[in-house]
Amino acid sequence: MRAFGVTETAVTIAIGLVLAAVAPRAARALGEATRFQVRAVAYEGGQASPRPNAPRRLGWEVHKRTSVDVLRTPGSSRLDDASIFDHPFLYWSGDAEFDELSQSELAGLRRFVRFGGFVLIDDAAPGTAGFDRSIRRELGRAFPTRRLRELPNTHTVFRSFYLLNRPEGRVRGPDHLEAIQLGDRVAVLYARHDLGGAWARDNLGTWEHPVTPGGDEQRERAIRLGVNIVMYALCLDYKDDQVHAPFIMRRRGGGP
Repeated sequence: MRAFGVTETAVTIAIGLVLAAVAPRAARALGEATRFQVRAVAYEGGQASPRPNAPRRLGWEVHKRTSVDVLRTPGSSRLDDASIFDHPFLYWSGDAEFDELSQSELAGLRRFVRFGGFVLIDDAAPGTAGFDRSIRRELGRAFPTRRLRELPNTHTVFRSFYLLNRPEGRVRGPDHLEAIQLGDRVAVLYARHDLGGAWARDNLGTWEHPVTPGGDEQRERAIRLGVNIVMYALCLDYKDDQVHAPFIMRRRGGGP
């Protein structure tokens, strides 16, 4: 299996998702749809954007650190809006309990994942139960035969670009991520670490939230995890291909 370039893979996935969405609406010219965008999930109830600057900052870090062509302006869509098929990556965040999704939203989520899309779920209030309870409820409704499972820290997500030992965000949180897998592909990734809280930076360049307990070093690892997640989402043919091993080893030798 050959290793595709990131941009090529992103284009391929985006084309597939756009074509898959022709049932809800007619296909349109690709244009900016071939560029990576962090698209947030909008939903009713709760707080759908607790870290409003986090998606923009994640896109910026991906652009700065990799060769991925990024749309600097994040998007936002409901799960029953066909625009979710414009890009292969959805960012679903919250910090409170939210309303049940409609049947059309559940169908949109299932279709997006089935056609190759990737969903990152980020609990911005991991010390409380509201958002976590709602997320588990809705994933159970959408994927009744595929439950969240603990993702081992040896998974490719932890070494797709940077080498990381465990997940961290604004808080250190659990020592693992959770995932729903389709075959050998992680399709839904769930973090209870407030990743967005570590990423968020205002227009003046000031970090918006303190990171505990590890401060700036922990924040950097949270950013690196975000980059890793995006790279995994775009390089679905990466898997454990050993062609990347020399590159990873050079990165290891280059220090943190």
